[in-house]
Amino acid sequence: MKAANRISQLFLVLLVGFVVGCGTDSPDDGVPERELDEWGRPIFDATENDEIAPGKDDAISGQRGLPVAVDATSTAVWEVKNAWTDTDTPAARAAGLAWGEDSGLNWDEKYRAWVDSMEKIESEGGFYSSQTFRMKTPWGTELPSPTLECAEVAIFLRITFASWHNLPFFLEARDRDGRIYFGHFGMRRDSGKYGSMPDFKTRYRDYSDQVDAALNGDWPSDPALRGKKIPGSFDDQQPQLGPDLHAGDYFDRIYLNKRVGHFLVLTLAWFGSINLADSSNTFNLAPSAVKPGDVLLERWQAQGIGHTLVVMNAEQVGTTELDGEIVPQLEVELASGSMPRRQPVWETAGSSKRYFLLAKSGGPEYGHLGGGIKRWRVAKNINGRWTNIVMPDYTSSWVNSTDIDALEARTTTFDRILTELSPEQKRDVLLGIVESKRQHLRQFPASCSARIAREEAFDSLYELMQEEYAMGVTEVDALHRTFEDYVFAELEYQKSKTCCWNRSTAAMHEIIMDLNIEAQNTAQACLEPTVFMNRADSADGFDLFRQHAASLGRADEWVTWSADESCPWQNIPEATLAEADHTAFCDLGETPGIEPVDPPAGGSSVELDFPSGAIPDNDSAGLQVTVSSTAAGEILGATVDVDITHTWNGDLEIELLHPDGTRVTLKESDSSNEDDVRQRFAVEGLAGKAAAGTFTLVVRDTAAQDVGTLNAAKLTLTISE
Repeated sequence: MKAANRISQLFLVLLVGFVVGCGTDSPDDGVPERELDEWGRPIFDATENDEIAPGKDDAISGQRGLPVAVDATSTAVWEVKNAWTDTDTPAARAAGLAWGEDSGLNWDEKYRAWVDSMEKIESEGGFYSSQTFRMKTPWGTELPSPTLECAEVAIFLRITFASWHNLPFFLEARDRDGRIYFGHFGMRRDSGKYGSMPDFKTRYRDYSDQVDAALNGDWPSDPALRGKKIPGSFDDQQPQLGPDLHAGDYFDRIYLNKRVGHFLVLTLAWFGSINLADSSNTFNLAPSAVKPGDVLLERWQAQGIGHTLVVMNAEQVGTTELDGEIVPQLEVELASGSMPRRQPVWETAGSSKRYFLLAKSGGPEYGHLGGGIKRWRVAKNINGRWTNIVMPDYTSSWVNSTDIDALEARTTTFDRILTELSPEQKRDVLLGIVESKRQHLRQFPASCSARIAREEAFDSLYELMQEEYAMGVTEVDALHRTFEDYVFAELEYQKSKTCCWNRSTAAMHEIIMDLNIEAQNTAQACLEPTVFMNRADSADGFDLFRQHAASLGRADEWVTWSADESCPWQNIPEATLAEADHTAFCDLGETPGIEPVDPPAGGSSVELDFPSGAIPDNDSAGLQVTVSSTAAGEILGATVDVDITHTWNGDLEIELLHPDGTRVTLKESDSSNEDDVRQRFAVEGLAGKAAAGTFTLVVRDTAAQDVGTLNAAKLTLTISE
């Protein structure tokens, strides 16, 4: 009966998807051969520099855009009532999110104050512990940051602020047919509406006239928006809000004007870092002028590839002399999303400085690719046309995109004006980056971006340790490389279909590591690790690992390869290892850092039994059982063993809560129709946390009809002595 119901539901989903795909919300509607962004998604091309103003690249005034009359059309998303330069209108004089009454600030300065006011908090519901931000809304509510990729974070913040305060905004791009504009007026070309994109004004609701009710807790909701994902995404879940919630649900909670949420879902699917590097949308900024809300771009290819970080705060901590001039000494902190999507990770000042100094951040040999520190242009009505300009107050800090020498000199300037770290602090920053990428790989072992970033950090570590401690590569590797680093060696992104696979899991990481550990333990001599990558076999390239999963009785935990991104190289049968500067594994002498898959040794072990109980059917609260620990010390590792009787176990989600509120997802709901769950789960993200307190195990049944019981569950903590 249930299977029949699910088939019917699936048919309805496919039917709805077909209608949407053929209607107004398809990100692939009528635009072939678009550029690929850093994650392989098709996006709009950047505008060409000579389009900004003929003969004057990167003009302060910008190139004129659409007529202001388009604001009255049915495609409009929000009404423009204010100008970015306003300081003395009634709206500008009013107190707001992060400014008082009669502040004298223009709206761009208020945007910076809003970003600067965001509170640093621990991330929630993700795959490893980090710091992120809590976002304030005009309605008196606060939400943890959304789960997004890197360019999406910057675009989301800017559009959110502009729409809340009725400010003009647009991003522009191009395809082979000409210029494209996405903004407060909707999605348009010079000739009219872009393709079959929505008529936002007539199709979706704006509840902005219900502010008083919203402030009193009566929040209007849009079910259609709540159900939306960013098109082309499987991983836009918002676990910090609850299970099985997506980007549309987050947007429904922060916009009274629901048109903005529908608009943003599509905009994030079309625009990426290449469009933020485009001088039509942002401008290059002098280092000493950096403020909260600015964006730092890494660019290492002329087309889509890049990374985006948002400046969260920039504090003057003194002054320093630069070329005979006294300039501010700054401490700057950045935050960025990633793919698979995550809550933005708020970096320390030390790790943030490293991003500013990277050559890919517009430094030597990379300045022509559009990287470096940027500031948003603002839309202004000039002679009846919306035009993205550099605000007058910022013209002295503007750096022309044709002045490559000035652009590339900015990394050197940042090295002098950003607070200096001791060699030990620099080392710890780099080791922290390495460990964060390992944590990422423990959840998404196919991630090539994490492998690349880990090796970039190691390259910087080699340089630092040679300069400060006269240590060679082999000495550094012997101290700081682990067995995992060799198993998940760096691959060439565009020659390895492994890199297109975002759905790899923590269980797969355990299986891959077990294969390698078993091989090392049974070998008569040192073996070079079996790198996790696609190989030429008769299956999908991963049959070696799939067979090992079956030998462990974990065949159902191995996920079949899929092209989760655009993957033009998916027919290359075997992945290509990147050229390596590190020491070969078997040349290190002693085996580095081979850790067992089970919890680490070296501490005492505590076993804690949760009570059993019936699992409520189709209940978001689920069964919640607790156990208390009085053990002193910090957690080195943890596992949870469960014995659950339940038909159609794909309905089940399992989560562990640490006493400090950290949530670790042990099992997500999926399509499995097998019976029961009897499994040991490795718990990631609790290392270093206190072992004492009350732990909560949550078991949720996410669908109706099938019911079950938690027969037994045991938490095993390995604790430092």
